[in-house]
Amino acid sequence: QVHLVESGGGSVQAGGSLRLSCVTSEFTSGSYCLAWFRQAPGKEREGVAGTYTDGGDTYYADSVKGRFTISQDNAKNTLYLQMVSLKPEDTGMYYCAASVWFCSSGYLPGAGKFDHWGQGTQVTVSS
Repeated sequence: QVHLVESGGGSVQAGGSLRLSCVTSEFTSGSYCLAWFRQAPGKEREGVAGTYTDGGDTYYADSVKGRFTISQDNAKNTLYLQMVSLKPEDTGMYYCAASVWFCSSGYLPGAGKFDHWGQGTQVTVSS
């Protein structure tokens, strides 16, 4: 059973930075797409960044390119999302997720393809 636990959310002003962390239980076999999704009130959950464990190719939504960086520390079984130049529209609950589906720089599976989710961490950006 894969377990994901996020941390690092908080409240910042526009232009500020946050780093989210997601501690993952060790994946026993196979390759996974590890991703960050976010969901604002009244909106659908959207994928913002993803990385494939076999190869490390990374995906970013257009809305976060150049501002968010996804990375992983395999020794610590931790996935990170570094967020800079935050905007009020970045506000939402952020979730890390894992899927056996492939992802690449040009493709991130939809939320329905992810089988494993963390509990979420809230990010609030004020103007």
